[in-house]
Amino acid sequence: MSKSEQQADIRSHRLDKDELARNFADLHPPLSRSEALIAADRCYFCYDAPCTTACPTGIDIPGFIQKIRSDNIRGSAHTILAENIMGGMCARVCPTEVLCEEACVRNTHEEKPVEIGLLQRYATDPIFDQQTPLFSRAPATGKKIAVVGGGPAGLSCAHRLAMLGHDVVVFNRDDKAGGLNEYGIAAYKTIDDFAQKEIEYILSIGGIELRNGEMLGKDFTLQELRISYDAVFIGIGLGSTNSLDLDHESLPGVGSAIEYIAEIRQADDLGKLPVGRRVVVIGGGMTAIDIAVQSKRLGAEVVDIVYRRGPEQMGASRYEQDLAQINGVTIRHWARPVELLGDDHVTNIRFERTALDSDGRLRSTGEHFELSADIVFKAIGQILDVGMFGTDTVGLEIRHDRIVVNEAGRTTLRDVWAGGDCVADGDDLTVTAVQQGKVAAVDIDRCLRGE
Repeated sequence: MSKSEQQADIRSHRLDKDELARNFADLHPPLSRSEALIAADRCYFCYDAPCTTACPTGIDIPGFIQKIRSDNIRGSAHTILAENIMGGMCARVCPTEVLCEEACVRNTHEEKPVEIGLLQRYATDPIFDQQTPLFSRAPATGKKIAVVGGGPAGLSCAHRLAMLGHDVVVFNRDDKAGGLNEYGIAAYKTIDDFAQKEIEYILSIGGIELRNGEMLGKDFTLQELRISYDAVFIGIGLGSTNSLDLDHESLPGVGSAIEYIAEIRQADDLGKLPVGRRVVVIGGGMTAIDIAVQSKRLGAEVVDIVYRRGPEQMGASRYEQDLAQINGVTIRHWARPVELLGDDHVTNIRFERTALDSDGRLRSTGEHFELSADIVFKAIGQILDVGMFGTDTVGLEIRHDRIVVNEAGRTTLRDVWAGGDCVADGDDLTVTAVQQGKVAAVDIDRCLRGE
C-alpha cells in the first residue's frame, strides 16, 4: 500500500458527531445530591482511617465525607483542598482503586468500597464552578521564588508558597499551564476544560505570576534563576519519550502516544483527527490504556496493546486494564517489539514472545508473531531532558535520568528544590506530584524564614 493510500485509509473511517460526543462524554458522571448522601452514609468514619493513610496527600477522608452528610459542602471542599489544591482533578484521574478505595474497610468480596473519588468530586466541583475563595495569603514576606514547570507539582508548590506570603513566578514551556493534566490525560476523564478551570482557581489566590511559553535551557538557565530569586523549585516533568531502539522507527505512522493524547485534548473537532483502522500500542501503563481506549472511541476498528510482561506487572491498574478490554481493546502480554515493517508507511510490527527465567529476569523465547498496523503508538515511558540544564548540572545530582531529592524535596543544590515526575523514586501520579510540590513549598518557607 502506498503512503497516500495508507493515509487515506487512516482518515477514512469516521464516526458521526453524536457518536463521538457519546464516546468522549464524562467517564464517571458526577453524583447527584441524593446519590452523594447515600454514598456518604456508607462510610464507617474509621478512627485512624486506612483510606487517609493511603492518600498520598493525607486528606482527612472521613472528615470530608462527614461534612457531605451534613450538607456542609464548602467545609468538605476546604478539608480536601487544604491538603490537595488539585483535589478536583485528582477526583477524576486518581487511581483510587489502588489507593484510598482499595484501603477502604468496606472493600471486601461482599461489598464495594465507599466511592471516595466521586464524593471528592461532588464536594469540590461547586467550588471550582463558582470560583469560591477558600484560602487567603499570609502577610507578604518580601521573598520571591521561581517555579519551573506549570504542571501539578509546580502549581501545587506555587499555591502553597503564595498562601505563605511569598511571591511566585511560574515559568511554563507550553501555551497553557497544567502539564499532563492539560495535555496527557484521556479527554473523557476531564471534560469541559476542567484543567484550566482548576488552574484559574489556583492562580486566584494572588501573588503568582504565570509566564507561558518560557522554557528552561532556551529562555533562561537554572543559574540565572538562582541569582535572581530566593529559591527555585523544578517541576518540569519528563519531556522526552523513550525510544523502541528499532530500525525504521521514524516511519510515518509510528508516533508518541503522549503527543497524540495532547492532540486529542486540544482538538476543537475530534472528527478531523487522523484515526488508524488497525492501531498497535506498545506499553503497559496508564498512557497506553488512555491512547488505546481513545483510539477505539475515535473509530479504530482493531486496537491491540502489547506489553512485554504479564498483567500483574503492568503500570496500569486492573480497573484501567478492564476498561480497555470493555472498550474492545485486546491486551497481549509477554511480547516485545523487534521489527517495524513498511516501505513509506508502517504496515506491520513484528514481536518476539518473552518469558521469565528461573531468577525472574525477562528473556526471549525465539517465537515470533506479527500484527498489521497503520498506526503504532509508543507508550513506553518518558525520560528527563537533561540537556535543558546545560552546564547547570554541576552540583545537581541526577540519577537514572531523574533529579535526586530528599524527603523534603531538596536537591543537592542548597537553594533548589524539585518534585513531580522529574524526581527519582516517583510513581508518575498527579496526586503524588501535588504532594511533593506542597511539601517542598513548606520546606522552602522554613528555609527562607531561617528555621
